[in-house]
Amino acid sequence: MSAQSLTPVEDAMRTKITQALNPTNLEIYNDSSSHSHHKAMQGTVSKETHFRLVIASEAFRSKMQPARHRMVYALLKDELERAGGIHALQLKTRTPEEEERLMAQERAEKGQHVADVENK
Repeated sequence: MSAQSLTPVEDAMRTKITQALNPTNLEIYNDSSSHSHHKAMQGTVSKETHFRLVIASEAFRSKMQPARHRMVYALLKDELERAGGIHALQLKTRTPEEEERLMAQERAEKGQHVADVENK
Protein backbone atom coordinates (compact mmCIF):
# COMPACT_ATOMS: atom_id res chain seq x y z
CA MET A 1 0.00 0.00 0.00
CA SER A 2 1.52 3.33 -1.06
CA ALA A 3 1.01 6.60 0.76
CA GLN A 4 -1.21 9.14 -0.93
CA SER A 5 0.58 12.32 -2.00
CA LEU A 6 -0.07 15.48 -0.01
CA THR A 7 0.42 17.52 -3.20
CA PRO A 8 -1.42 15.68 -5.99
CA VAL A 9 -2.07 18.80 -8.09
CA GLU A 10 1.56 19.89 -7.90
CA ASP A 11 2.68 16.34 -8.69
CA ALA A 12 0.39 16.19 -11.73
CA MET A 13 1.64 19.57 -12.97
CA ARG A 14 5.28 18.54 -12.56
CA THR A 15 4.70 15.27 -14.43
CA LYS A 16 2.75 16.81 -17.32
CA ILE A 17 5.13 19.74 -17.82
CA THR A 18 8.23 17.54 -17.57
CA GLN A 19 6.91 14.99 -20.05
CA ALA A 20 5.58 17.50 -22.57
CA LEU A 21 8.13 20.33 -22.39
CA ASN A 22 11.32 18.64 -21.13
CA PRO A 23 12.24 21.80 -19.21
CA THR A 24 15.80 22.78 -18.39
CA ASN A 25 14.35 24.57 -15.36
CA LEU A 26 11.03 24.00 -13.62
CA GLU A 27 10.10 25.81 -10.42
CA ILE A 28 6.68 25.30 -8.87
CA TYR A 29 5.59 27.52 -6.00
CA ASN A 30 2.38 26.65 -4.15
CA ASP A 31 1.06 29.97 -2.83
CA SER A 32 -2.32 28.55 -1.79
CA SER A 33 -1.84 29.10 1.94
CA SER A 34 -1.46 32.84 1.31
CA HIS A 35 -4.90 32.94 -0.32
CA SER A 36 -6.94 30.51 1.78
CA HIS A 37 -8.66 33.38 3.62
CA HIS A 38 -10.04 34.92 0.39
CA LYS A 39 -13.82 34.86 0.05
CA ALA A 40 -13.58 32.87 -3.20
CA MET A 41 -11.69 30.13 -1.37
CA GLN A 42 -14.24 29.68 1.43
CA GLY A 43 -15.69 26.19 1.31
CA THR A 44 -12.84 24.89 -0.84
CA VAL A 45 -11.23 21.81 0.63
CA SER A 46 -8.28 21.84 -1.76
CA LYS A 47 -4.96 23.08 -0.42
CA GLU A 48 -3.63 23.49 -3.96
CA THR A 49 -5.34 26.42 -5.67
CA HIS A 50 -2.71 29.13 -6.32
CA PHE A 51 0.58 28.48 -8.13
CA ARG A 52 3.52 30.32 -9.65
CA LEU A 53 5.50 28.44 -12.28
CA VAL A 54 8.86 29.27 -13.81
CA ILE A 55 9.56 27.12 -16.86
CA ALA A 56 12.56 27.21 -19.21
CA SER A 57 12.19 24.98 -22.24
CA GLU A 58 13.35 24.67 -25.85
CA ALA A 59 9.68 24.09 -26.68
CA PHE A 60 9.13 27.84 -26.21
CA ARG A 61 11.65 28.83 -28.89
CA SER A 62 10.18 31.19 -31.53
CA LYS A 63 6.91 31.50 -29.60
CA MET A 64 5.60 34.71 -28.05
CA GLN A 65 4.52 34.73 -24.39
CA PRO A 66 0.78 34.28 -25.12
CA ALA A 67 1.49 31.15 -27.18
CA ARG A 68 3.79 29.78 -24.47
CA HIS A 69 1.12 30.35 -21.85
CA ARG A 70 -1.52 28.67 -24.00
CA MET A 71 0.77 25.63 -24.23
CA VAL A 72 0.94 25.39 -20.43
CA TYR A 73 -2.81 26.04 -20.01
CA ALA A 74 -3.54 23.23 -22.47
CA LEU A 75 -1.28 20.86 -20.51
CA LEU A 76 -3.01 21.75 -17.23
CA LYS A 77 -6.54 21.86 -18.62
CA ASP A 78 -7.86 19.19 -16.24
CA GLU A 79 -6.32 20.81 -13.16
CA LEU A 80 -7.71 24.22 -14.15
CA GLU A 81 -11.24 22.97 -14.88
CA ARG A 82 -11.72 20.57 -11.97
CA ALA A 83 -13.90 21.80 -9.11
CA GLY A 84 -11.54 22.80 -6.31
CA GLY A 85 -8.66 22.79 -8.78
CA ILE A 86 -6.28 25.56 -9.74
CA HIS A 87 -7.85 28.97 -9.11
CA ALA A 88 -4.82 31.13 -10.03
CA LEU A 89 -1.77 30.37 -12.13
CA GLN A 90 1.12 32.79 -12.65
CA LEU A 91 3.54 31.81 -15.42
CA LYS A 92 7.07 32.81 -16.36
CA THR A 93 7.98 30.98 -19.54
CA ARG A 94 11.42 31.27 -21.11
CA THR A 95 13.80 29.57 -23.48
CA PRO A 96 17.03 28.25 -21.92
CA GLU A 97 18.91 31.19 -23.48
CA GLU A 98 16.46 33.72 -22.04
CA GLU A 99 16.85 32.02 -18.66
CA GLU A 100 20.66 32.19 -18.86
CA ARG A 101 20.58 35.88 -19.88
CA LEU A 102 18.30 36.65 -16.94
CA MET A 103 20.53 34.76 -14.51
CA ALA A 104 23.64 36.51 -15.84
CA GLN A 105 21.91 39.87 -15.47
CA GLU A 106 20.90 39.04 -11.89
CA ARG A 107 24.46 37.94 -11.07
CA ALA A 108 25.84 41.16 -12.56
CA GLU A 109 23.34 43.28 -10.61
CA LYS A 110 24.21 41.50 -7.39
CA GLY A 111 27.91 42.05 -8.09
CA GLN A 112 27.27 45.72 -8.86
CA HIS A 113 25.19 46.11 -5.73
CA VAL A 114 27.90 44.55 -3.59
CA ALA A 115 30.51 46.83 -5.19
CA ASP A 116 28.34 49.89 -4.46
CA VAL A 117 28.02 48.93 -0.81
CA GLU A 118 31.74 48.26 -0.45
CA ASN A 119 32.67 51.65 -1.97
CA LYS A 120 30.57 53.61 0.52
